[in-house]
Amino acid sequence: MKAIINRRDFLKRSTIVVAGAGLGGQLYAAVGEQPYIHSSPVNGLITAPDIPFRPRRVASWWNTLDDLLWSQKVVRDKVKRRAEGFATANIDTAMNYGFHVRFDYSNYFGRLNEYFHFVKEELHKYDIKFIEHYSCNHVHRPRGKEEREKLHRSHRHHVLLFHDQEAAEHAQYEGHLFRDLFEVDLIDGSRGYARQYQMEAFCHNNPGFLDMHQKYLERLIREVGFDGYEIDDMCDYVGLRACGCNYCLERFKKDYGHTFPPVTDTRFWGDTSKPMLYWGNYDNPLFRDWINMKDDIIADHVQMVKDVIGKKPLFTCCSSTGPIVLNAISLNLERIADKLDFYMLENVGINLHSVNWGEKDAEALQQKDIAAKRGKSPAIALSYTIYSDGGYLGWSLARFWGVANWASTIQKRVYEEDPADSMETEDVIRPYNNWEVKHSDLNHDQGIDYPEIRLVYNYYCRINGWRDQKGVEHWSKTKMWSKRFLENNIGYRILRYKELADADQLMSEKSPLLLDGVASLSDSQYDAIENYHSRGGILWLSLPFGTHDEKGNVRTTPLSERLLKRRRNNLKLMDSISDNNEVFQQLVQDDGLNPIVRQISGDSGWVIRLRDYNGKKVVHFMNSRLKAIPHPTVKDISQSPVVDRIESEIADNLLRFEIDTKRFNTTKLSLYSPELEDHSREIRFSGVRGKTIMEVDLTGIRIYAVAQ
Repeated sequence: MKAIINRRDFLKRSTIVVAGAGLGGQLYAAVGEQPYIHSSPVNGLITAPDIPFRPRRVASWWNTLDDLLWSQKVVRDKVKRRAEGFATANIDTAMNYGFHVRFDYSNYFGRLNEYFHFVKEELHKYDIKFIEHYSCNHVHRPRGKEEREKLHRSHRHHVLLFHDQEAAEHAQYEGHLFRDLFEVDLIDGSRGYARQYQMEAFCHNNPGFLDMHQKYLERLIREVGFDGYEIDDMCDYVGLRACGCNYCLERFKKDYGHTFPPVTDTRFWGDTSKPMLYWGNYDNPLFRDWINMKDDIIADHVQMVKDVIGKKPLFTCCSSTGPIVLNAISLNLERIADKLDFYMLENVGINLHSVNWGEKDAEALQQKDIAAKRGKSPAIALSYTIYSDGGYLGWSLARFWGVANWASTIQKRVYEEDPADSMETEDVIRPYNNWEVKHSDLNHDQGIDYPEIRLVYNYYCRINGWRDQKGVEHWSKTKMWSKRFLENNIGYRILRYKELADADQLMSEKSPLLLDGVASLSDSQYDAIENYHSRGGILWLSLPFGTHDEKGNVRTTPLSERLLKRRRNNLKLMDSISDNNEVFQQLVQDDGLNPIVRQISGDSGWVIRLRDYNGKKVVHFMNSRLKAIPHPTVKDISQSPVVDRIESEIADNLLRFEIDTKRFNTTKLSLYSPELEDHSREIRFSGVRGKTIMEVDLTGIRIYAVAQ
């Protein structure tokens, strides 16, 4: 879904194509009856970090330019009031927000660190953790008056205080002149410029920059001692135009054995008349190596940061890590996952499109699995809002997905000036956090999901730029399946590339593997799949399969030919969901899929997630047919209306579900919702022809409810 943060606007994610094809019957019989428990990673899967604390209710601690007046009494008093407000909202973790593009404030680091230390100490009085949050590798450098005005319209939330054009040439920290650290534009040799943010970018591979950043981190630890660190933006917003500095060109030759080709070489660059995000010829192994090297550079920077901060938790921003387009800006959570401790998904925006939350379900479950394979590390969904209903939507989604909630107002991302009636983050989230503590204190960290299908997403397809003959990429197919599973209340999880190479991991569950468009496949992945298949594991397969190896090289013979020669009954070949609209329906009708829950009456706009919390069965209800009511005057930076209120488009809220109680055994639940306040409703269970029927009345509830 379209988020407030410009990186998602910048990426312009691909349009979802709805499709499908037929599938046959008896294969689903082997699906297990137990909830999914993330087993301990083995054979190269990521090991668990030592997590000192696990956030549940997170909120942004907004800074303003006035806070640079530290240590005036007005600033100290404001900090004390806000810390108390966070405590009354049952917030357990505060995320530093503002003073974002951090090296813009290098002249003020001492004063800022004193202020941050005071905030930390006040929050600690209420047992609230304080996590640092800043962008490490840019400085604002608007080019000309028009760019400067655009910056002031679009990014006031950064708390803008940047050098003027003349002073910028002399800006430095720890003896490093900024002008010596910038990326070099491969096209024209100028400094690397991220036009969407009006920033010049430091090169992640420049040893001077790395030394400067390390010394700043060491100072932060010494003078503030945050409880954790979110360091944005571990990517490259200059994109494929960078970096042409000597350090990067030498590394390309040293690590990959290549001399960088001229910018006129279309065999490498592809069609440069397209937007930069779509440059590059993925059929050329040199270009694929360039993409990989850029990711290597980011990963090395992340590792340096982790080495400095030690056991304190580390994470970074990430709105998605699935589509090919992210290769252009080196935004690759899969590549750096083993160096992080928390995992964050930027989720709901403030414009009217934000109510279409189902578009983010695949991203949410993908990042939840990344966190799970890191020893069940914390996963956090960040949701932006201006008004109360947006905060409620974000809080509801975190519960539906089974992750921590990070609530954040973001008034300074509206057009030109803050709305007069906007709310502070703690005031937005207080009623929902407090209701949760009183009525439904479900710890997401203890929740166990019920995936009935393992939907395979193989990272090798993304990094090698694979698309089918119609131009549809593997991630798009994954999202199409995700959408259908969500709409039909079928539990699923994303199974990723490292687990796909481990036969024992594949055999640890009985649910089928669904592979649609897994063209790039390593030998170890194929061997694990073949081992799983030979031991009775169920495969639902859509071609192509294994036409390329993990480096993107075309195989002489597709691995699908080897697999299909086995002629085993536990493999069902089907059309891709992007080619045949009927595949999902045929899958259900042919009895190939026998869901735990089937809805038999009422509006299907209410979707559900089953979860087990220490033996307690819980059903989460989320409205997928929401209507955003625009604010009459307030607009976002694109001058689109922001969400004022959210209404439900569902007419029939009397729902009946058929439940397979052999796999989800519960016959005694009550319905709760913040919209019911201190009241609950009875949920009726009855038996009909050997089936258990659950009847739920969601009348008067707009967004979320829980049966517990």
